[in-house]
Amino acid sequence: MPEVLAPVVLFCYNRPWHLRQTVEALAANALAPETELIVFSDGPKTEAEVPLVQEVRGYLSTVEGFKSTHVVAAAQNRGLAVSVIAGVSEVLARHERVVVLEDDMLCTPDFLDFMNEALGTYKNRADVFSVTGYAPPLALPPKYPHDVYLVPRTSSWGWGTWRNRWQQADWQVLDFEKLRKNKAERRKLTRGGEDLWPMLVKQQRGVIDSWSVRWTYSQARRGAYSLYPVRSKIRNIGTDGSGTNFTFSTSYYGEELSDQQVHFPPELRPDPAVQEVLGRFYKLPWPVKIKNWLRYRI
Repeated sequence: MPEVLAPVVLFCYNRPWHLRQTVEALAANALAPETELIVFSDGPKTEAEVPLVQEVRGYLSTVEGFKSTHVVAAAQNRGLAVSVIAGVSEVLARHERVVVLEDDMLCTPDFLDFMNEALGTYKNRADVFSVTGYAPPLALPPKYPHDVYLVPRTSSWGWGTWRNRWQQADWQVLDFEKLRKNKAERRKLTRGGEDLWPMLVKQQRGVIDSWSVRWTYSQARRGAYSLYPVRSKIRNIGTDGSGTNFTFSTSYYGEELSDQQVHFPPELRPDPAVQEVLGRFYKLPWPVKIKNWLRYRI
C-alpha cells in the first residue's frame, strides 16, 4: 500500500438519495478515515432543480468519516464532461494519483484498498493508463489465472489514474480527421469495442458530450490499457432512469460485488482470449450499424 493514499474525487448533481448511498458505502471502507474526499457539486440547470441541488449540498455539509471533506459548489451547471475534465485536472495538479467516483456508484468495503494498491503497483507501467473497480459482465475464459486483466478500453465507473497519464489526454481529438480517413488508425480505438468509433463521431459532432470516449481515445493513441478486476468492486445504481446518461431503467450493471482479496501481478500482460471476449461483448448489432450509417454516415 502506498504511503500517501490517493484522494477520492466525487462528482454529484441532483440525486441526494443516490449520493447518500454512494458516500455511505465509501465511508464503510477501512481506508476512508485516511482518505481525502473532494466533492464537485454541479449547479442546477433550471429553477426546478434548485431544491434538489440544495438538498445535495445540505447533505454534503454533514458528511463525516474521511480524513477531510472539501466541497466545490458550482454556481451554474457545467455538465458532467466539463466537470470531470476540469475537476480531475485540478486535483491532479496537486496530487500524483486520484480515485474518481460519480454519485451513483456503490463500492465494496475494500474498494479503496483495491484502488490504492492497483495505482501503486502499476504506477511505472506506461502501458497502463487507468485502473477501475468495475467488472463488466464479460464471460471470461474459465481458466483465466489472474484476479485482474488488461483491455484497451477505459471505464468511467469507479476508476483512477495518474497525473502523467491524464496530462496526455487530447480532449480536442486533434487527430479526428486522420482517424475518419484511415481505417488502420481507427482500429487502434475499436480494439476496445466497435461502439467506440460511433461514440467518438457523435462526440465530435456535438450529438453527445462524453469525456470518457475521449479518454479511451487518448489511451488508444498510445496503445495503452486499463486494468479491470475479474470480480466487481463497483455497482452502478444510476441505471434506474434517474441519471443523465441512463434515462431508461435497467439493473444490468454490477449485480455481483466481491470483497475477495485481489492479487496484482506486476508484469501482467494483455490476454488474447480476454480481448476476444471484450470484442464480442461490445460488438454492435446490424440494426445499430445501419442506423449509425443512415443518420451519421459512420
